[in-house]
Amino acid sequence: MNPPSTPLSPIPQPPHSLRAAIDPQSIPSPIDTIEGDREQWEDQTYGTLPGGHVPLSTTDYVAIDQGNSSPKFLRISTWNIPSTSRLASDCRIPIAAVVQPFADQDPREEEIPVVDTGDIGPARCASCRGYINPWCKWVDGGMKWTCNMCTHETAVAPEYFCNLDANLTRLDHLQRPELNKGTVDFVVPEEYWAPHSPLRMEPLFQSVMPLPTSGRRQPQPMNYIFAFDVSLEAVQSGFTHSACSSLLDLLYSQSESGTEGHQGDSCLPAESKICIVTFDRTLHFYDLSVRLNLHLAPPIATLMAYLDDVFVPLRDGLFVDPQGSQPAITALLSTLGKPTTRMIDTEAALGTAIVACLASLAGTGGQVVVFTGVLPTIGLGALKTQVDESTLFGTDKENTLFAPRDNTWKDIAQQCAEEGIGVSMFLGMNRPIDVASVGIISSLTGGELYFHPRFDPPRDGIVLQSQLRRLLKRTTGYSCIMRVRCSSGLRVANHYGNFYESPTGDLLFGTLDADKAISVHLEHTKTLDDSMFAFVQSAVLYTTSHGQRRVRVCNLGLQVASLAGNVFRYADMDTVVCHMVREGISKLPTQRIAKIHEQLTDTCTAILLGYRKHCAASAAPSQLIIPEAFRALPVYTLAIMKTKPLKGRNVTADVRNYQAHKIMSMSVRCTMQHLYPQLLALHDLSDHVALPDPTTGQLRWPSTMRTSYIFMESYGLYLTDNEEMTVLWIGSDISPQLLKDLFDVDDILQLDPHITQFPHLPTRLSTQIRNILAHRHEQRGWTPKFMIARRNMDAAELEFSDMLVEDQNNAAMSYLDCAYTSTSFSQWFGY
Repeated sequence: MNPPSTPLSPIPQPPHSLRAAIDPQSIPSPIDTIEGDREQWEDQTYGTLPGGHVPLSTTDYVAIDQGNSSPKFLRISTWNIPSTSRLASDCRIPIAAVVQPFADQDPREEEIPVVDTGDIGPARCASCRGYINPWCKWVDGGMKWTCNMCTHETAVAPEYFCNLDANLTRLDHLQRPELNKGTVDFVVPEEYWAPHSPLRMEPLFQSVMPLPTSGRRQPQPMNYIFAFDVSLEAVQSGFTHSACSSLLDLLYSQSESGTEGHQGDSCLPAESKICIVTFDRTLHFYDLSVRLNLHLAPPIATLMAYLDDVFVPLRDGLFVDPQGSQPAITALLSTLGKPTTRMIDTEAALGTAIVACLASLAGTGGQVVVFTGVLPTIGLGALKTQVDESTLFGTDKENTLFAPRDNTWKDIAQQCAEEGIGVSMFLGMNRPIDVASVGIISSLTGGELYFHPRFDPPRDGIVLQSQLRRLLKRTTGYSCIMRVRCSSGLRVANHYGNFYESPTGDLLFGTLDADKAISVHLEHTKTLDDSMFAFVQSAVLYTTSHGQRRVRVCNLGLQVASLAGNVFRYADMDTVVCHMVREGISKLPTQRIAKIHEQLTDTCTAILLGYRKHCAASAAPSQLIIPEAFRALPVYTLAIMKTKPLKGRNVTADVRNYQAHKIMSMSVRCTMQHLYPQLLALHDLSDHVALPDPTTGQLRWPSTMRTSYIFMESYGLYLTDNEEMTVLWIGSDISPQLLKDLFDVDDILQLDPHITQFPHLPTRLSTQIRNILAHRHEQRGWTPKFMIARRNMDAAELEFSDMLVEDQNNAAMSYLDCAYTSTSFSQWFGY
């Protein structure tokens, strides 16, 4: 679309007295790097052998596994590890790795190979217990192999033996994926099955049937429990009804009117069973077996009113095949959530309900999905309404807002993690719900939190169903145990993410899915040989949703550098930024936000000054010297400080804790796009963008722009996305033709700001924008909340403005002013 013939000035901004001193275009920005990297890898594949530069996490690329795991599974802060702790200290780049073992792959990539070695299990080092991988060496004619991490020689099992060729390579090398692929799945024998949890001194529940406390449990398909809050407030808001309708549709592809859609299109594995529980002041269990389903009447509830003495009142019919019990499940979900005159309970015993789910899945493991809408003021973990939290920010008691107010919630979470149970929660409340307390259950079990304050069914119902679909359909393992190992000379110092760390140092996840990542901080224990490689190996022991016990192993061989220039040359800013934001958020329960800001600034300053001191010492003091890999580090550091968990101005504790939970488990890609949201100028799309190429059929996506009002026009149409919500900003001087092509209205005042999706119109612009949104949906796997922000008219403009991280917002300076006024930034830029 061409702009109007009369030139229009950029959107006016608050006065910045120092802005004239610096040209905004001269300050380093991530956009040039992101777009350049995307163009580089658009038409070529990435081979994972060490020695080259790795694509950015924000780039869509096809990786070929050549013995190293794809960066989608394992990224590290520098692909040339410093040889000594002294060199690492001089460079000041944190040695960190981010592991996302079940990350989604590009459809063009080869699937992860599955290796079954039978009863002998995967070959492992007798010393460090590392798994065999492409970097191991064979000795003694193939009778032994040398571990690449600890150099110990381990004998080969007779069933696994194979002769070597002249190059000391096994003759079956190409037929053994574990010897030539960086990422593999090993099918494991009985000794790897999940152990039964030991009997606790003070168990949270009573079991009707005695549970075994020794031995191991046989893997089985993952079972699901769906727990619905049926208290008065949750039902009246429409939250419970939307949740039930979404689940019903996903189970049977069935509309709310009862019309059947695509049969067999369930989101659950065919062998899985489900259970439905409801709760208010009491708990309600349902026998969903076919034998009791007469005349399509809803199943009769079995009540448990003793909230402090939890047990499961029935076993038969509690877990059922959703296809075999479709009539009973349909009748129940169609009834739940509908207001009745008998509804008087305003309280909901969330803690007791989760413990009841724990009791139901004890001994087997599985996944619990909870829908709740009120603060749990009754039952286990009962909470009182929080005092005015705004008085605590900036004080010594600020950190109390980021920790559970009742340790019962932490105890429940730990027991769930030990039992291999992941708990995900949809929060649809109208009042504060204390996410710091209830959310720790999802954080420690590897579950997910979904936040829908002031739930509005027309606005949020589509998002809830999309989130639930992603939750059920993505790759998910349960009863997971994870350990990250590294080669001799390095050690794992800290872990960051959503998990429960056992006393033995293993990371326990009730469930671990495709969207979850953890980060580890590595330290030197001795000098590394720069003529050798350094290694990192991640191993996740898990049960698939179809009931097979496996180990997902990710391997990485890294070059060792003795020069600071090589460390910086192959540094990975995406991983560094991901590590910085996680480390900062992890300190919220112990440190004040202002102190965390100082530490983030110091970290960024130290990295850039380390480069100037050790790689560009001869440059003039006034010369702009920034390492190529970290050109955008200052703006990302500023963006970290502007995130909702760490921003300076008052944000409710629930929002801070929810956002902290999300960021701590985000992939590197999602983290980068959350910190610096993508901003697209939709009014300036060329004719060939986001439309199929007539010859190849491929779609070319538009370039992004810098996130600042300085670069926007008042006649423009802009779309931004921070992985949480999508906002369309409409300028007050927008062309009527643009509105007509996109919304079929002529005047901006005629536009309904509450629409939740673009109308399907036969115009080129409408097709382009819907293609762009469909592409983002495919990348993410779900649809975020959509909002329209007309300039100076809609409240959504506040959310849009907060996403423009280069501007003055979120109680922090703009990137431009910060670069000039801050002592640290002045040092970075040479002013």
